[in-house]
Amino acid sequence: MRKRFIVVSLLILVAGGAVSLWLMRQPIPPPVQSNVKPVITKIARPAPAPTAGSFDKSHYSLDDPTSMWVVVNKLRPLSPKEYVPTDLVVPTVPTRVSGMQVRQAAATALQSLFAAAEQNGTALKLSSGYRSYGYQVNLYNGYVKSEGQASADAQSARPGFSEHQTGLAADVGPASGGCNVDQCFGQTAAGKWLAANAYKYGFIIRYPEGLTAVTGYTYEPWHVRYVGTELATEMHAQGVQTLEQFFGLPAAPDYSAR
Repeated sequence: MRKRFIVVSLLILVAGGAVSLWLMRQPIPPPVQSNVKPVITKIARPAPAPTAGSFDKSHYSLDDPTSMWVVVNKLRPLSPKEYVPTDLVVPTVPTRVSGMQVRQAAATALQSLFAAAEQNGTALKLSSGYRSYGYQVNLYNGYVKSEGQASADAQSARPGFSEHQTGLAADVGPASGGCNVDQCFGQTAAGKWLAANAYKYGFIIRYPEGLTAVTGYTYEPWHVRYVGTELATEMHAQGVQTLEQFFGLPAAPDYSAR
């Protein structure tokens, strides 16, 4: 009986081994392809909030006349006083007289601004651009002669103190000619559109209403100054209207503070 048990056990082991060996030699079937794609759940992460004071106010010079951010007012004359930009061009926009120039960057931005205004049904024209030192001498002296120095200083810069001499300033008016270079322009559809949209193209209204004590000039809704979209957008977002206030510069109500 014991021998029979041992023999049977051996036969089972041999048979099991043979089966295992046979299974090992069989080809492995390829994996079954599934058309069901796994669902990957993406977790939405909020965009990081801007940090206070993240805007770099020192990115460009406020003193260099070639700088896009140069600040010119009654306390900050251009140096040299007879500075002439080297990249003046004639922008492809409607103008009051032919041949008006501004700096290249300002010209490109003006063309975009005018095109956007036209798409909105607002026709604009360039009334004034770059003014040389000599031109400013004649213009200022003409105001002094006809209206007196106090009135001249309220509406026209003295030679060497004019933003127009930088090539980054422009006087913009309605193509129709009504309220051209006049405060009533601010109440027209064109003036309101300009005030609301200029920042998108890198411009600010340089002499806002009610801030003569800061800028030194009466309200000029037609006078835009190119500072680039980065700065213009930042000023718009913060609700700051003047370069003096944004950069923490002294107010420049008149020349006597010099």
